[in-house]
Amino acid sequence: MPTIIVEGPPIKLETKRRLAKEMAEAAARVYGKPKDIMIVLIKENPPENVGVGGKLLIDRHGGKSAKSP
Repeated sequence: MPTIIVEGPPIKLETKRRLAKEMAEAAARVYGKPKDIMIVLIKENPPENVGVGGKLLIDRHGGKSAKSP
């Protein structure tokens, strides 16, 4: 079964539902298979766990933690 892994910042539950649905539908079209077999994994990475250019995202944004939905 095709597996899609999406990594990004924390998002609201309703946004996760939409993301999973739309990713599964897109993969089903591309693979020519039913969307029911598509697996979508959403991995949330808070800004204190992600570094870009040698700096944590939390530090790049004034030390403010992203609010988890």
